[in-house]
This record gives sequence, C-alpha cells and structure tokens, in this order.
Amino acid sequence: MSFTPSSRIDLGGQIAVEKHRHENGLTALVCPDHSAPLVSVQMWYRVGSADERAGQTGAAHFFEHLMWSPTRRRPAGEFDRLIESVGGDCNAATWVDWTSYRDTVASRDLEMVLELEAERMSELVLDDESLEAEREVVINERLERVEDDIDGFLDEKLCLTAFPVHPYGRPTIGFLDDIRRLDRPAIERFYETYYTPQNAIAVIAGDVTSADALAALERHFGGLAPGPKPPSRAAVSEPSQREPRRRGFDRPTATARLLVAYPIPGQGHADWSRLSTAAALLSSGPSSRLYRELVVEREIATYADVDVMPFRDIALLQISVGGTANTNAGELERATLDVIAGLTEDSITDGELEKVRASAETDFWSELETADGKGEALGHFEATLGDYRMLATIAERLRDFDAAGLAAVAKRYLTPDRRSAVWATPR
Repeated sequence: MSFTPSSRIDLGGQIAVEKHRHENGLTALVCPDHSAPLVSVQMWYRVGSADERAGQTGAAHFFEHLMWSPTRRRPAGEFDRLIESVGGDCNAATWVDWTSYRDTVASRDLEMVLELEAERMSELVLDDESLEAEREVVINERLERVEDDIDGFLDEKLCLTAFPVHPYGRPTIGFLDDIRRLDRPAIERFYETYYTPQNAIAVIAGDVTSADALAALERHFGGLAPGPKPPSRAAVSEPSQREPRRRGFDRPTATARLLVAYPIPGQGHADWSRLSTAAALLSSGPSSRLYRELVVEREIATYADVDVMPFRDIALLQISVGGTANTNAGELERATLDVIAGLTEDSITDGELEKVRASAETDFWSELETADGKGEALGHFEATLGDYRMLATIAERLRDFDAAGLAAVAKRYLTPDRRSAVWATPR
C-alpha cells in the first residue's frame, strides 16, 4: 500500500475523517458513514478561476464541461450512461479556488466510479470536435446567466468593482471574448498542468471502510504518474480602499436591484466566522435586522439577503436587495447603510446573538448530515484552505466571541468608505 496516513479528526464526536497521501501526490480523505448503503465520491482539483492566465478566463469552468468528453477507452457520454445505469447521479462545479466532480452511487459501485474518475484524470481526449461542441454550450450558458440575467450581470459587475486587482474580480464563467478564443493548445496545457494526482483530492464519504476505500484508490490511481507541480498562485493584495466604489446600470428590470459588498478576510481568518454571524443577524429570517427594516417595516424592498463568500485570499460580505415598485436604488442603499451602522455593541443583545449563533450552528451541522454534504465540506476546506481540519475550527469559532466582539469586527470591516455598490435601474 502506497498511502501514508497523515491526520485524523472527529467532528462533533460523530464524524470520523482520515487523511492519507499517496506517493504520487494524491490526497485522500475518507469519511465512513454507514447510515445508508450509499457512497459519495468527489474529486477536487486545486484550481479555479483565480488561477487562470489573463486572456484565458473561463478555462477552469470549461473543464467542468470537457471532463465529460471521450477518453482513450470510452466514447463521449459513456461516463453519464454508466453512472445512470446503476441508479447514481453525477455533477460538477467550478469556483474561484477549486473545481470539483461529484458522483453518488450505491456503495457496491465504488470501484466503477473510481475507475471512471481515474480514467478521465489521465486519458481525456481533447479533440477539436469536443472543444467546439462545449464552447457553444458555455457561450450559451454565459448569455443566459450573465448577459440576459439581471442578477448574474450585477454579480459580475460587483466582483469587477470590488476586486480591481485580484483575480477574484474575473468571472468564473469567463469573459465572452476569452471563451471564444480559447484554443486547443491552451486547453491541453491547462489539463496537463492541473489534472494530475498531486493536484487532486479524492474524497470518499459513505458506506465504506477506510481500508476498502484506500485499497480501491490504490488500484485505480496508484499507477498514475504525479504529473508536474502546478504553479503557485501569485500573491496579490488589493490596494487599500479609501472611498466607496459605486456603479449604476440601466437594465430591463421591473424594479431596482442593489448589491453592496465589503472586503473582509479570507475564510481561514477568525474574523470570517464572526462576520458570518453578523450576516445572519442582518438577514436570517423575518426578524433579522435588514429584512425587518427594509421588507417588513418600511416596505421598500421585496427581499434582503446577506452572504459571506468562502474565498481563500480575501472574501466579501455581500448584500443583495430588491426594491418595490416605487423605490429607487439610492433609497435602498441609504437604508442598508443605516442598518449596518446600527451594529454596535450596545445594540446587540445577548438574546439576539444567541439566536443567530444557534441558527448558524444548526445550518453548519445540517450541511453534514448526508454523505454528499460531508464530502463537499471536506473537499472545500482541503482544496481552499489546504486543511480539511479547518472545518472543525470553523465550528469552534462560532462560539468564541460575544456581542462586543461581533460589534468590533462590524466596525472594523463594514465601514461606508470600504464598500462597493452596483445597482440596476429599470429601463
């Protein structure tokens, strides 16, 4: 056996996770869960849109489509057909820090899935026919989700505004011109650079023992060469923001829509968890501050959502607000800033904090109920922060501060001069 154990943790006293590393560089995370005879196999690659070269945006997302292309042994569509023939399902996702592929099948079909994943990691056929077919699919996806969608359009503009320097500002789906000119040599270089064992994380969660999972991984991945060491992402820091960045757009929408974002530390920083709690305090449920003020009491918005982006280098606390028929974007922005300014130590009660903390903890553990959820969480933290054990750290950090600590981080990061705002005005 060529796997070397490196660590083990127990989450909540119920979820045991083991990490092993193969001599060819493949990382394996195994999480036995015998509650159902299912297994989730997830292949995570440490590459996302932030790792792309300028002028080649969209390459990481392109592979979310190309990985279903033919291999040297199988025709196009065979991967899907085999997974579906055993009643399983499969999917893929790309974001700024990672790309992942998920297969959920009965545990008896683990060997088949690992054989397929190893094959497309090492034997994918990237011919002109596959490239052009998927290019049209990606172009149409961008037209539907960005050019012809108000929310997608504003999301892209917000990231470009908030991250003028960092590659997080570039859209994961890619700019349209870049998608059109991505050629086969560039695609082949991307595949050879990033789709290798030493850049991959194999997560197996479900009805399997650690010994059986590692033995199966050895049979299908053990003979693969490590591949080249992927280049490290260049360290890029955003210049200090001293005044708000604001951009408005006339769009075919019935009502005004507003997005506001504040730069905050990446997910590995302790303040990220505190700001996640602040986000819940602002928009988690009808009694939350932003929702209550804008939607319930003043009736100037139809929704108000706050999310904290789980990015590695630098993250965003992002606010989304949709106006009512007679509300303009300026009024929505002023009302939003007033609510955020109210996050002071004196205003946050123990009862309010405990309520949102309990909600955050419930959401955290609920996401780990299924094999898919466990695999996704483990893969994300290992790929994004380099250590799946950060999952346990996040859980601990949900309770390591009080109202004063929450107010302090809000005061530090959520200041008016650090915000970026984009909005759509009805055309």
